[in-house]
Amino acid sequence: MAAPLDTPVAAIPEGPAAVPEAAPSTPTPPAAALAAPTRRLLEAPIAGTLLRLAAPNIVIIAVQAALNVLEAVYIGWLGRDALAGVALVFPLIMLMQTMSAGGMGGGVASAVARALGAGRRHDADALALHSVVIALVFGSAFTVGLLTAGPTLYRAMGGTEGALAAALTYSNVVFVGAIAFWLFNTLGAVLRGAGNMLLPALVVVGGGPLVIVLSPALIWGWGPFPRLGIAGAGIALLTYYTLGSAVLAVALRSRRGLVRLSVRGVRLRVRLFRDILRVGLPGALNTVQTNLTVVVLTGLVGGFGTVALAGYGIGARLEYLQIPLVFGLGSALVTMVGTNIGAGQRARALRVAFVGGLMAFALTETIGLTAALLPTAWMGLFTRDPEVVAAGSAYLHVVGPSYGFFGLGLALYFASQGAGRLLWPLLAGFLRLTLAALGGWAAVHWLGGGLMALFGVIALAFVVFGITLASAVKGGAWRR
Repeated sequence: MAAPLDTPVAAIPEGPAAVPEAAPSTPTPPAAALAAPTRRLLEAPIAGTLLRLAAPNIVIIAVQAALNVLEAVYIGWLGRDALAGVALVFPLIMLMQTMSAGGMGGGVASAVARALGAGRRHDADALALHSVVIALVFGSAFTVGLLTAGPTLYRAMGGTEGALAAALTYSNVVFVGAIAFWLFNTLGAVLRGAGNMLLPALVVVGGGPLVIVLSPALIWGWGPFPRLGIAGAGIALLTYYTLGSAVLAVALRSRRGLVRLSVRGVRLRVRLFRDILRVGLPGALNTVQTNLTVVVLTGLVGGFGTVALAGYGIGARLEYLQIPLVFGLGSALVTMVGTNIGAGQRARALRVAFVGGLMAFALTETIGLTAALLPTAWMGLFTRDPEVVAAGSAYLHVVGPSYGFFGLGLALYFASQGAGRLLWPLLAGFLRLTLAALGGWAAVHWLGGGLMALFGVIALAFVVFGITLASAVKGGAWRR
């Protein structure tokens, strides 16, 4: 008979062969030696603890989703070319965001959580500095890569004339400040790994009004601001992440926190970089696969013209919102699973993963079904162009009902980060990429099925992604 979700861990036997490599090699410290927040992650009821940890993150996501929507609304006022241009850039911005927050950020949070779960407070402090170094390197790589390769990439994705010009203007502004995005998400990951979900939420909520006011002011030249068009939206976004990074850095310098960022007395060590990167790099690769899927599909849709591209871009924006939405729960999963793995409590870690996975499925499936039934409620936020609305509505009719499986897979991906086990998330992501890219190409160019057939392939890829990862984790993917 299966143990109840909140059965005390001591009542569940575990053989030594079941302990993954992420478990500490030194004896697990007694509960009394751990900080009170860490003990709660190891002992408190699972569902309630997950919801408590996720609540501040959900606030973050709600604000960031609102900012995402408002930015698209503002840009929509500029016309079809602006919407199509942002549709080309948006997958790459989301690549940077998901890689820094959910990919490498998940590696940072996992390493910090496992260190604290094993009672290694000094290592947790040192990991904060190591994570900043990684953020600076990756942020610089995004700046150089997109400023040099952007024009070629956007043309390959179907950008032409006005849409291409808008894409380049917006892209150059955003990616010149890529380091700000990376620092913001990395410093937030350090805090979340220590169980502090509230402070990153407060920073996001506090900065939200700035973007809401500054973005349209810079786009249209309100008051003392110059009229910058689509570049103004990028400058407002960059300002927000720069100020947010500064606030998080100051907070992590405080001696009152469970983890402290300091350069004094900390040597850069290969072991600690490896502790982050062995989870962060596979996680980053997984985000590359996720976003590459959208890039490829955007290119396929681009072959049907600017109207189809703009409609798909708005429809797919709701799909992209599933990622940060599940991240609100997923960051709690990384911390809770990582802490239990660090303490050698694998059975409880698995229960945490599936409780979180079911929560994510219910949430994203509800959104998907609502969008499929009422697509114009979403599309009407961005445009009144009937052709664009029709294209986006067709996408949501077909793909929306599959969002629950996408949410399930994403939640188990975050849980696998906490466990330090990323092989099956990578394989499931690669399977989704292969099915969407090759199946989508075949549907359009070989079978001649048009947009609806392409959308059907996207939906199938979501279902396969979620079922594959759930089956793998249940079947023992976290064992040696």
